[in-house]
Amino acid sequence: MPWLQAHLEVEKSQAPLVELLFEQLGALSITLEDARDEPMLEPPPGAMPLWRETRVTGLFDGTTDADHLRTRIDEVLNRENSRNLTLEILEDQAWERTWLEHFQPLRFGDNLWICPTGRQVEQPDATIIHLDPGLAFGTGTHPTTALCLEWIDAADLEGKTVMDFGCGSGILAIAALKRGARQAIAIDHDPQALIATRSNAERNQVSERLTTLAADEFQPREADVVLANILANVLVDLSPLICSLVRTGGELVLSGILQHQAQDVARAYEPAIHLQPPAALDGWVRLQGVHA
Repeated sequence: MPWLQAHLEVEKSQAPLVELLFEQLGALSITLEDARDEPMLEPPPGAMPLWRETRVTGLFDGTTDADHLRTRIDEVLNRENSRNLTLEILEDQAWERTWLEHFQPLRFGDNLWICPTGRQVEQPDATIIHLDPGLAFGTGTHPTTALCLEWIDAADLEGKTVMDFGCGSGILAIAALKRGARQAIAIDHDPQALIATRSNAERNQVSERLTTLAADEFQPREADVVLANILANVLVDLSPLICSLVRTGGELVLSGILQHQAQDVARAYEPAIHLQPPAALDGWVRLQGVHA
């Protein structure tokens, strides 16, 4: 089966959004490169500089719909960016296995692990999610997903109903179920995301407690915990709906937010949600709070 490689050149301020978008659209791997042969001095410790013009490259399954890629880029950025999108077909190779050879188990918080095929976790009390990178998007490698998984690891979810709004691979819903949630509801507008979520739930033996719903068939209901790891502009636009999904006294976790966007997102959810101080990782922010 051939593979699709997508290249998009953007200003550095847009590169993190494109990186997240490619992951949400199912990229097997994502790389960021200099698009204009710009020299860069050795950065200070902890810094993650980008070139003024950055090329973001995503490797996708060969069945990926190129028109869908362009449409989503139009929706998130603008049409000028999608015109810069270039696509190439790569000959069939064992990209997934090659990528997995370099992918080790990842720990989030104290006990929650994402473990790929062929790897083992030695921690006796570990909560393990079996998931391969590239087989579905949202594998914990992006800071937005990592921030949510760290919250899930520390949260008391025993017996609670959890809603994963914009579920992607279903990783957050599955993690919540493995950490004691009674039921999880996973919602996404992309049919491939729902297929991936169901497959991953079966692999992790939690499918009997998981309900998957397409966004257009979802009837709003309340949950004890709502997780929404989607882009900041969508979080703002959907804030009335998302707030209504959290029962009084329930918890809301928001991710997919760049640091400079956090204040705008917070304003959209207050005063309905009593927000705690944000958590940050590599330029991304997680907001969490309780429904008043």
